[in-house]
Amino acid sequence: MAHLGKRTKVVREGIDRTKLYPLEQAVKMVKERAKAKFDETVEVAMNLGVDPRHADQMVRGVVNLPNGSGRTMRVAVFARGAKADEAKAAGADVVGAEDLVQKVQGGEINFDRCIATPDLMPLVGRLGKVLGPRGMMPNPKVGTVTMDVATAVKGAKGGSVEFRVEKAGIVQAGVGKASFDADKLVANIKAFADAVQKAKPSGAKGTYVQRVAVSSSMGPGVKVEPASLFG
Repeated sequence: MAHLGKRTKVVREGIDRTKLYPLEQAVKMVKERAKAKFDETVEVAMNLGVDPRHADQMVRGVVNLPNGSGRTMRVAVFARGAKADEAKAAGADVVGAEDLVQKVQGGEINFDRCIATPDLMPLVGRLGKVLGPRGMMPNPKVGTVTMDVATAVKGAKGGSVEFRVEKAGIVQAGVGKASFDADKLVANIKAFADAVQKAKPSGAKGTYVQRVAVSSSMGPGVKVEPASLFG
């Protein structure tokens, strides 16, 4: 059995790993145990009753967290002309077309979120092997391929979070910082869970949301009663 350090033992005290806690209580427990020297990210992980190897069981989407993510997002936009100007005015950090493609191909990726207008997708498509593994490839299903670049940029800057189910059927995301008030974290988690629920694929059978846990970057996971996310 792996040896547990003193700090790990301390933060795990008071958590029954076999028990499911109401969301509000789980968030309180996570906040109390976020003792790192930095403002830890609060994360939620949901085990879903899907097999993403099947196209009709893929879960993907985007959600605007009502209280923001607490993270400063650098946003890149592939656009030309008036749309490029619109992106800059909305607060995009990097804007370009062929020049931006060349920079990314050369390994210069100084952004966290990527948006593109539909007409530039043939160009951006060349970057699939670079942006794809990072989960940054623009996609119309999550609103990152759009002519309304201003709304997309403001959403990304304001706390929109993309999600995509992993091979093991888990979808997870950072939903705020440990310094957030508990009620704001609860509201963000409920918004995320609601978006995942609405993204339920047609091929999903049986119980959709099977297990849920919340944690901070350095803290232990606390299991949550799934029903408490939707009340």
